[in-house]
Amino acid sequence: MNQTSVSEFVLLCTVDSQKKSYAIAILIMVYLVTMFGNFLVLLVIVMNPQLQKPMFVAIATLAVIDLVGSTNIVPQLIAILSGWVAIPFGPCLVQMLVALYLGAAESFLLVFMACDRYVAVVHPLRYSTLMTKGTVWAAGTFLNILPAAFILTFLIFITELSFCNANTINYCFCDYASLVKIACNENPKYMVIMSVSAFVFGICPFIFILLSYTRIAYAALKISSADGKKKTLNTVTTHLLVVGLSNVPLLIHTMLTGAGVRLSTETNNIMIIVAFIVPPMFNPIIYSFRNKEIRSSIQKLFKTA
Repeated sequence: MNQTSVSEFVLLCTVDSQKKSYAIAILIMVYLVTMFGNFLVLLVIVMNPQLQKPMFVAIATLAVIDLVGSTNIVPQLIAILSGWVAIPFGPCLVQMLVALYLGAAESFLLVFMACDRYVAVVHPLRYSTLMTKGTVWAAGTFLNILPAAFILTFLIFITELSFCNANTINYCFCDYASLVKIACNENPKYMVIMSVSAFVFGICPFIFILLSYTRIAYAALKISSADGKKKTLNTVTTHLLVVGLSNVPLLIHTMLTGAGVRLSTETNNIMIIVAFIVPPMFNPIIYSFRNKEIRSSIQKLFKTA
């Protein structure tokens, strides 16, 4: 077999030519809103000593993930839709690894946030002894080490791939599965790692989060104070909205394709784009409107400006 390496990939982001100008304008608007919203949430948490608590540290970390994730994807999408479809191998590899790492880290971060709320509601008297700085550091270390280990596996597999002069990716950005599809290597291990990572970073955390918030909601309903019950349920709703935004779009896409529904290339690309760029834009909006502490901190920031 004639195995040769490629120096660049051509990304075929199939979008109707008449819709491209609108798509570019929407992407620019979404990116600017995402940058402003997440930077604002990050700023008020860093500046306010009263927000130096595990939950707000997690929210700030989510804002960083959203800032980096959007910057990793959206500017290149805009460039591709503007006609710049070629991307060198190096930047393509970096984009893919960053997207995989951030997705895994965010999944575990949402699990940590669910654990934090579980302890706060179900074991409130033990919260200060369980959710310490040491706990936060340990969670942060785990949140980085396991995704990094999986990313190293992906990196090793990518370096093994040969592309036999095939360098056209029918996708809007560099994606591991798309690279494996155009490679001439035929080994099940290259796709098995995708199934393993989907189970470890997707299915398991999602089930754990749902079970945790079910238990939290049950405990909240037993709170005698109407205000306490409302506050707790509001917190649960806020986090479930964030979890839903992070998982539901990709889940719907997976279910449709798994059920045999044939999606056009354009529809498939649009669904994937929405799944990647919409959650980072809405996360800071959700926290700004639904979290009293963050909302009041933002109001104070603008009043003193």
